[in-house]
Amino acid sequence: EAHSYEPSPKDIQMIQKSDLFIYVGGDSDEWVDGILDSMDKSHLKTFKMMDAVTLHEEELAEGMQEEDHDHDHHEDKDHDHHDEEEEPEMDEHVWTSPANAVLIVKALNTAISSLDESHKDVFRKNTDAYVAKLEALDKEFRDVIDNAKRKEIIVGDRFPFLYFVKEFGLKYYAAFPGCAKETEANPATVAFLIDKVKEDGIPVVFHIEMSNEQMSRSIAEATGAKNELLNAVHNVTAEQFKNGTTYIDLMKHNVSVLKEALN
Repeated sequence: EAHSYEPSPKDIQMIQKSDLFIYVGGDSDEWVDGILDSMDKSHLKTFKMMDAVTLHEEELAEGMQEEDHDHDHHEDKDHDHHDEEEEPEMDEHVWTSPANAVLIVKALNTAISSLDESHKDVFRKNTDAYVAKLEALDKEFRDVIDNAKRKEIIVGDRFPFLYFVKEFGLKYYAAFPGCAKETEANPATVAFLIDKVKEDGIPVVFHIEMSNEQMSRSIAEATGAKNELLNAVHNVTAEQFKNGTTYIDLMKHNVSVLKEALN
């Protein structure tokens, strides 16, 4: 599970021996900086996915409960305040937008090609082929959303889809921000989301992969809505990994369930 992963000594050795180390950045990769600082990086190139796209600050949407951020508003005007704890938290889930995935793949091609110029034509060919698949995926989402009768989704779970909804112009309500530490069902949040599903006639309530589905199931049972998976592509099961399940596969599932939720 991405949020609780910690590298083993063997993982650290593999990073040290690698030519290129690729990571997302953000909260889930907090362990990376300490590992890299302790290494000889003279022969190690790094690629941080968050550096390849325009970032959005994590949001506290209507209905979500605050997690001790009361002081933030008082510090926003103080441009000289550089306390690390006061800096805005940027949402790390950059890959959930296919358009961002295109930018990441193109930047990754540049990084890989710089390490092996003799194969840059092969890398470029593979990049072009994969970008074409991502652009086709992006079009599938746009076709669904452009022809939908509603532009709103409800996620009774963490919400790692900020880049996705901003890219496609969707309104959203959710239980927790994408990197929320607390995921205990708050009665006020549950009540808010139940009312929202009823008021807006929402047919599907989403949860993310590897969720206990506690909140999404409660909302679905109280409203008659369907409880469905919207995959954030954080994690795959052992079986999915064995079967070679890809980003495209998981996102095509999302095209299907989104079509059901928006109509």
